[in-house]
Amino acid sequence: MQVTQDQVLAWRLRRQGLAPRSTASVAELVRGLAGVQAQVASSAELALATRQRRPRAGAVEEALEARAVVKTWVMRGTLHLVAAEHVAAYLSLMAAARTWEKPAWQRTFGVTPTEMTALGEAVDDVLAGRVLTRQELTEALVADGRFAALETQLTSGWGMVLKPLAWTGKLCHGPNQGNRVTFASPRDRVPGWTGTIEPEEAARTVIPAYLGAHGPATPETFDAWLTRNAHRKTVVRGWFASLGEELTKVEVDGTTSYMRAEDADALASAGPSEEVRLLAGFDQYVLGPGTSDTRVLPAERRKAVSRTSGWITPVVVHRGRVAGVWEITDGTVDVQLFSESPEVPKDALEAEVGHLEACNGRSYAMSVRMI
Repeated sequence: MQVTQDQVLAWRLRRQGLAPRSTASVAELVRGLAGVQAQVASSAELALATRQRRPRAGAVEEALEARAVVKTWVMRGTLHLVAAEHVAAYLSLMAAARTWEKPAWQRTFGVTPTEMTALGEAVDDVLAGRVLTRQELTEALVADGRFAALETQLTSGWGMVLKPLAWTGKLCHGPNQGNRVTFASPRDRVPGWTGTIEPEEAARTVIPAYLGAHGPATPETFDAWLTRNAHRKTVVRGWFASLGEELTKVEVDGTTSYMRAEDADALASAGPSEEVRLLAGFDQYVLGPGTSDTRVLPAERRKAVSRTSGWITPVVVHRGRVAGVWEITDGTVDVQLFSESPEVPKDALEAEVGHLEACNGRSYAMSVRMI
C-alpha cells in the first residue's frame, strides 16, 4: 500500500479529533491520543479542549476524580494523563528499559538498584490507603534510616528518583491539594488495578494505541516517542512482529512504516487537508512523531518550537504541517507565521481564535506577523 505524506497528515488530524473536532469525552480523547502530556496542566487542558466541539471548564479534573484518567510519569519520563485501563501497559514498557539500573543513571542520581527496590517496598507500605504530598512522602521515607541520605534526591523538582517508582507501579499522582502535588498508590487510583504486566503483553496495547493516533510509524519512531530509544532495537521490533496481522506495512513517499490494519482503508481514502488549527504547547500532534520529524516541522524551524529545558511552544498547523507558532500576550493572540509556509487564510485563524475563546472563557484580539 502506497500513500502520500499529505494523506497521512490528514488522516492523523481526523484520528486525533482535530479535523473535524470531536464530541468525545476527556477520557475517550486521552485514550485515543495514546496519552496527553501534562507536565504543564494548562497545556494538557487546552490540548483536550482544542479537540472538542463544545469544551467545558473543569472536564479534566472531573475525569481524574472519576478515575477514568490517571496522571503519572510515563512516555519519555514526562508527566502524562493516561486512560486508566491502559496505565499498567504504559508503565510496563517504561519499566522494561530499566534505565535506573544503568551505571550512568546511578552516577548521576546516586541511588543503586538495591536501594530503589527497597524504596519501592517502603513506598508501597507508606501509601497504602493514603494520599501524601511530596514533602509528607519524603518525610515518611527519610525517617527510615535506610533512606536518610536520599532526601535531596527525593525532593528534586525533576522527580528522577520517583519516576522508576511510578514505572514499577508503586505510586502515581493523586488529587492536588491547592498548588501542592500529591502521590497515591495505583491500587487506590486505578480501578481494577492488579499490578504491572509483562512487556510483551503491554506492547499489544501500547503499540496499537500509538499507531491509531500517530501512525504510520517505524518501530524506531515508536520507541523515540516512548523512551527516547532506551530499548534495544531488536526488542521493539519483536514487539511489532508479535502483533502479526493486526499491523500492515505501508509505504509513505518511499518510506516503509507500520499501521493498524483496521485503519488502512481510511488512510487510503484520505485526501489532503486544508484545515488550520491553533494547538497548545506540548500537543500530541507534534510530540507523537517528534519535533525532529521534518515532514511535520521544517528542520530550520525546530528551534522555534522545541525550546530550552524541553519547552514545546504552541503551534499553528495548516495542511497538517506546522506553519507557525503563537502565544497570548496581554489579551492578544500573537500569531507568528513561518515566511516560507503556504499562505494561511486569515478567516481560518480568526475562527481558531474564536474556538480558543470558547476553550479559555475569555475574549482575545488577534495579531498576525511573518517570521
